[in-house]
Amino acid sequence: MNYILFDGTVRNALLPFTYTRPVADIRVGILTIREKWEKFLGFTTTTITEEYLSDKFPMVEMERNVLINASFLPNPELAALVKNLEENQAIFYKDEVIAFYTTDAQEEVDFDAYEAIEYEADVLRIENTWDIFSKNGEAMEADFELITNGRKSMPIPAGVNVIGGENIFIEEGAKLAFCTLNASSGPIYLGKDSEIMEGSVIRGGLALCEGGVIKMASKIYGPTTVGPYSKIGGEVNNSVLFGYSNKGHDGFLGNSVLGEWCNIGADTNTSNLKNNYAEVRLWSYETESFARTGLQFCGLMMGDHSKCGINTMFNTGTVIGVSANVFGSGFPRNFVPSFSWGGSGGFTTYLTKKAFEVAKVVMSRRNMEFTAQDAAILEEIFEQTKRWRKE
Repeated sequence: MNYILFDGTVRNALLPFTYTRPVADIRVGILTIREKWEKFLGFTTTTITEEYLSDKFPMVEMERNVLINASFLPNPELAALVKNLEENQAIFYKDEVIAFYTTDAQEEVDFDAYEAIEYEADVLRIENTWDIFSKNGEAMEADFELITNGRKSMPIPAGVNVIGGENIFIEEGAKLAFCTLNASSGPIYLGKDSEIMEGSVIRGGLALCEGGVIKMASKIYGPTTVGPYSKIGGEVNNSVLFGYSNKGHDGFLGNSVLGEWCNIGADTNTSNLKNNYAEVRLWSYETESFARTGLQFCGLMMGDHSKCGINTMFNTGTVIGVSANVFGSGFPRNFVPSFSWGGSGGFTTYLTKKAFEVAKVVMSRRNMEFTAQDAAILEEIFEQTKRWRKE
């Protein structure tokens, strides 16, 4: 069977992260949504997404296909239903389609002509940017069970203080010494070739993905995900770094999400709680206004390739777009458009030529190429977001 993941109705609510990737490639828990589905289904997947992303994330259609709404996270029961779908059948959760069967001969999909299978059990769904960190703990526990079931962890080295060792899994090549791991409140997963440096104190859940690093004397509260080849230091609480991003120094990051290729300057601090303890509102690209999150704790949402200088201060519920560069004293406003350059004193446009020069250098340090395909995607984002910048 050919499985295709599609963005669904939530794509705009998940900006700025979905400017540069399909919904399927959001990381929550240990794995991306795509990786979760592929493990459950036993097949690779392709994607239906925005046209400007389709060269990098192509769709492959075959004679028989099952299309899956990527905002829904799989579980054993749901995956079994999807795998058993037959022609003219669709799975619904309330009024939202989860998955449906198609053939290449179909000219259109009419759900009125489909047999509707109602899924009534609990299911995790990522509908808003803040769901990525607020539902990270549930997703991490599910991923931990999926990844480690039937496997044996590498031994915990001598000199590591451990609580709840049965909830700790260490992949081959991971390094850790003279640190404290407390997995009593959530699992701790250490990916291949990851490292926890000495003096660090970890309270799970924690997902330290392949090549990730926790620097010396860090304080990490779960549930926190450090994506592949990312580095964190200082104090981090309930945050998700997608991959290849750094918060390598002292300072606080809490209830936050960083995309890929982000860098947080030394002693940068994010506020995750308002002084009056009120509900946090967060900029919504979908409504072009500030949306109610229903959360008391919410920090920073930072899109791919964005960075900030040393001693930057971010207000509660700040949203930063793609390829922004924030620096200087004082608090910048709590919505910084993509390709903005500046800080609390105001912003100018960060031209793509300059942004691309930085991206090439940053990616080459990880032996990765900034391709013409990457440049074309960012050029399109630059055009789509220009109305929010003061040119």
